[in-house]
Amino acid sequence: MANLLEKRERIMSIEARFVHINIVARDWQRLARFYEQVFGCQPVPPERDLAGPWLEQATGIPGARIHGVHLRLPGHGQAGPTLEIFQYAQEEEGPRPAINRPGLAHIALAVADVQAARQAVLAAGGSALGEIVSAEIAGAGRVTFAYVSDPEGNFIELQRWR
Repeated sequence: MANLLEKRERIMSIEARFVHINIVARDWQRLARFYEQVFGCQPVPPERDLAGPWLEQATGIPGARIHGVHLRLPGHGQAGPTLEIFQYAQEEEGPRPAINRPGLAHIALAVADVQAARQAVLAAGGSALGEIVSAEIAGAGRVTFAYVSDPEGNFIELQRWR
């Protein structure tokens, strides 16, 4: 038991900085355009065209090849995190995303107007999930938010705190 606690303390003390989140796309160019147009994400060159033994070793996929781009997320300047949108040459179908499935569920973006942002997502080919709601969160304030999805079904939380 003491050994487990020591190991846990070592792991928790690792210094880290958030860099990016990855979405594996069916059509990386279309999905990147969606995030650029709707949320103002900016491409961070170069576009990626990745392949080779190192990628096969890292992914465990023989012949792995990835195309895609990093998009600078809004609100954090030039050194801020990116949304990495990649498309594998070898796709593997999985279950359709679900907001309550264990694992990464959504990205959240603060917006000035949840209704307007929701409409922009819908106009750009995204979908709505549920309704726009407002709630008082004990100790945190009042939030208005809605869940939407991008054109490939990845969930986005649009939120405004007061």
